[in-house]
Amino acid sequence: MGDVAMLASVLKEACKQNLNHEFIIVSHHFFEAFFLEIENVLFHGFYPKSKHKGMKGLLKLHRELQVYRADKIADLHGNIRTKILGMLSSLNGHSYTKTIDKGRKAKKEIIKTKRLKQLKPTVERYADVFRALGLKAELSHQLPKVNMRTPSQYSAIVNHTKYNIGISPFAQWKYKMWPLSKMKELINQLASYDSTTLFIFGGGEKEKEMADDLARKHKNVVNTIGTLSLKEELELISNIDLMLSMDSSGMHMASLVGVRCISLWGTTHPFLGFLGYGQSINDCIQVNHPNRPCSVYGNKSCLCEGLEAIDLIKPQIVLQKVNAALYEI
Repeated sequence: MGDVAMLASVLKEACKQNLNHEFIIVSHHFFEAFFLEIENVLFHGFYPKSKHKGMKGLLKLHRELQVYRADKIADLHGNIRTKILGMLSSLNGHSYTKTIDKGRKAKKEIIKTKRLKQLKPTVERYADVFRALGLKAELSHQLPKVNMRTPSQYSAIVNHTKYNIGISPFAQWKYKMWPLSKMKELINQLASYDSTTLFIFGGGEKEKEMADDLARKHKNVVNTIGTLSLKEELELISNIDLMLSMDSSGMHMASLVGVRCISLWGTTHPFLGFLGYGQSINDCIQVNHPNRPCSVYGNKSCLCEGLEAIDLIKPQIVLQKVNAALYEI
């Protein structure tokens, strides 16, 4: 999900620089909302659990895509499915494909040696594919504000609150999640500010229950999980002042609508290329430790002094960072 949101940030700029081209985006149908605000983009939904399931479904998707008669294909995922689609299209003789270089070797080297250096950001790797196809893709790496209408059920709250803060406390992998006990401590502090409303984002039924527990004690803490579509989530995020997120999709959604994000990093590291588009390395909170990083994507443990690396981040440090950001608003 975060990868697709990053792609949408890149595509917003690439489309403006290539107005004589039409871009057909093929992605999971759930992510269509990321591309609705981008001109000269047509979204084609992928349904991996139904009509596009398995090899038969992939052939069906290929036939669907032939209607567009694309003459250039940007493979921005580089997995088996996309490679097969690219090969099938090339066999038809009316398209050619360029595939993303994910820089796997350099990333593995950092994980193995712990010798840190800034690798090419993933957004630039996406842009490289467009450039290889002869398209313009010069990225500003800025956070242009996107003005969207606040979902009606939250508009009164947003309009009457001085500081609206989004909190995205969950992640796909537990090693990227700050302990909920520490998140509760931080929320208790932030909720004591009369001029602040906290909106909790992201997750399914399990995360909703945990977020309900975080919100239960404070009238100015709002759990949005299960109340909004993806499009409405983006609309609400576009109207908040600050996002606090793990190294997860919350950060990338904030980037997509031009909202500053303070992010927490544990087993992963922003130098590997997954910092949100337009976000600042100075807003990344992480503990410098010789064991870090241990994972590119966050699916592996990273024990530092007997604890997960992200566990070493103290609530007071995060609170200070949030307070400093609010002061700058």
